[in-house]
Order: sequence, then C-alpha cells, then structure tokens
Amino acid sequence: MDYQQEALKVHKAHHGKISVESKLSVTNQDELSIAYTPGVAEPCRKIAQNPDDVYTYTAKSNLVAVLSDGSAVLGLGNIGGEAAMPVMEGKAVLFKEFGGVDAFPICLSTQDPDEIVETGIRIAPTFGGINLEDICAPKCFEVEEKLQAALDIPVFHDDQHGTAIVVASGMINAMRVVGKRLEDVTIVINGSGSAGTAIAKMLINMGVGDLIMSDINGILTRDNPDLNPYMRWLAEHSNKNDRHGNLADAMKGADAFIGVSAPNIVTEEMVASMNDDAVVFAMANPVPEIMPDLAKKAGARVVGTGRSDYPNQINNVLAFPGIFRGALDVRAKRITESMKQAAAYAIAGIVTDEERDEEHVIPNPFNPEVAKAVAKAVSETWLKEHPVND
Repeated sequence: MDYQQEALKVHKAHHGKISVESKLSVTNQDELSIAYTPGVAEPCRKIAQNPDDVYTYTAKSNLVAVLSDGSAVLGLGNIGGEAAMPVMEGKAVLFKEFGGVDAFPICLSTQDPDEIVETGIRIAPTFGGINLEDICAPKCFEVEEKLQAALDIPVFHDDQHGTAIVVASGMINAMRVVGKRLEDVTIVINGSGSAGTAIAKMLINMGVGDLIMSDINGILTRDNPDLNPYMRWLAEHSNKNDRHGNLADAMKGADAFIGVSAPNIVTEEMVASMNDDAVVFAMANPVPEIMPDLAKKAGARVVGTGRSDYPNQINNVLAFPGIFRGALDVRAKRITESMKQAAAYAIAGIVTDEERDEEHVIPNPFNPEVAKAVAKAVSETWLKEHPVND
C-alpha cells in the first residue's frame, strides 16, 4: 500500500481526522435549555464561586491541548503551523483511541518561544494538560520549562519525554535479555536534540553506568566551549572517562547504542567494535542509523528501530496516552521524573518473562493493557508523592 497517497485521499475526503461531538442530545426545548441558556448559567455560577469546579462541570478534566509551532515536524523540519496540522490532528486521534483522552490541535502562527509560552498560559483555563509537539531544540526546552513553571496543569513535550520513556522501557528489557545491569553498562547516544537530551537525562536519573553523548560534531566533552546550556549539562553529567573523538570512537567497547540522529551513519565495523551482546536502537526515520539486518550481522543481539516493519518498534504511542490518562485521573499538576520512570517500568512489565527475547523487548502498541498500566503507574506515583495535591 502507498501510505502517502492513501493518506492524501482520506484526509481530503474527511477534511482532516477529527471533529467535535456533543455529549448531550439537543432535540427539544428542555434539552436546549439545559445544555445552553438558561440552565447553563448554574454551572457557570458554581465555577465562579469555586474555580476548581471547572473540573467537575466542564470538559477540562479530560481535555489536552496539542500545542505546536511546526518548527520540527517529523522528518519534514520547519514547515510551520498550518502544515503541522495533520500531525497534530493525528496526535489527537491517538490520544482518544489509546487513552480515552480528548485532545485538540493548537497550531501557532508564531515560532517565538516567549509568544508560544504566552499562548500556552492564555489557553490553559480550557485544558487539563498541554502536550507540546514538534517544537525544535533547544527552544523546546525553554518553552516547556517556562510553561510548567507558570501553570498548575501538566506540560509534557512528547518528542522529549515520550521518546525517552519508551526507549528506557526497551533498554530495561534489552538488558534483561542480554543479562546485564543498567548500572554496569555504557550507552552511547547519537543526537543531542530534544529526544537525545531527554533520553540521556532519564537514563542518568535511572543510574546508568556511563553515558557518552555524540552528535554531528563528535563526542560532547567538558572542555568544549561552544556547547549551549543544555548540552553543557549533558557533558558535565556523562562521559566519565572524558573520551574524545567521533561516533566511531564513542562506540568502541560500548554496551548499547541509541540513535536519534540521521540515516546510515553507523557502520557494521562500529557495531562490531562494541561489547558482546550489544543493544542497538537505531531510531532515525524512515531510514535508521543502521539497518537491523546489518546490525545483527555485525554482532548486535537486540536491535530496535522506529519502524513498524521491524521488531522492537520504539513508538511514543506506548507512553503519552497513558501518561496523560493517569495524570488527568488524579489531577496531577506536572509530570515528575518519578512518574516517567514508573511509566517506563510499566511498559517494560507488559512484556512477560515468557515473551521477552531478542525480538520482543517492547510491547505491541495495540496491546490495550499498555495505556492502562502506564496510567496506573503514573497516577499511583503522583498520589504517593502528593497525598494531597500541592
């Protein structure tokens, strides 16, 4: 099937993928008077008296904004708000189908970080959470930090944390397969953008033995004066042995490789230089850093990609619907590091001991238990840390 042509057909036929549907029937005067005036005035009065009642009497309790400036859309780059709309509609579909969360695309005509933050603040009364999407790095870090600091609803950049959670879950199971402990291994990450940065921070917080960050300019080192503040943090919290050089140098003797970068930049020789029972997550799309058959041929034991036509697909849909489902259920005000880790272990736990092997370290995204398990882990973690919402 030609997915691109089929996508054009269905998007044109339906004028997009989402619509707004009423939860109430409005077929007579009484129903109209309840749904709208004069009856609607009473919930308005309740909310005016107690703003917290907005969660009781409106859709806010289950409504998420998918907010994007279109500056880093899939593999298409900076294509702007209008062109980003099909992706944001798609995200809304996935929220609904996998998590039962109502989501709505908010595509912007600005790419200024302060204006994005201001927009998020202004629309927040309508939404129970904000999912940032396809905003380029390093701007995305600033936008998320400022928005979360200003708001008492969860702000979650899926390109960062959704990816990091699913990668971490796959790595947890991959290490179980190869018989290694996360705290003993060295992992190389190539790509220091939004996904690579979030993956690195999460693995560091989970206690990985050592992490080596690399990008187009080579290994991130502490003596490099040209790093932005986010890359500087990574350099200072990784690369314990102060290794210098390029990606090939980084991969020598490593236990795992995570690629969120560019196609065909990893060779068989580079994989062969890694430790025995190596793990390779090559996630550049649509062409990975190294094709799975070549990575296997070179000695990798567990291989994952971002593609659905190979085993071990690293797919964000395993994380974000359940993350928001759990956060909304307990009125969480943010997504904490502990909640992210709980989500990663919940996803990993869906793969049973009997199922887990080299080609099954990640659950199928259509497994209905995934979102439930993630939501439960996320909500329980928040309530444990915040018995009374603060």
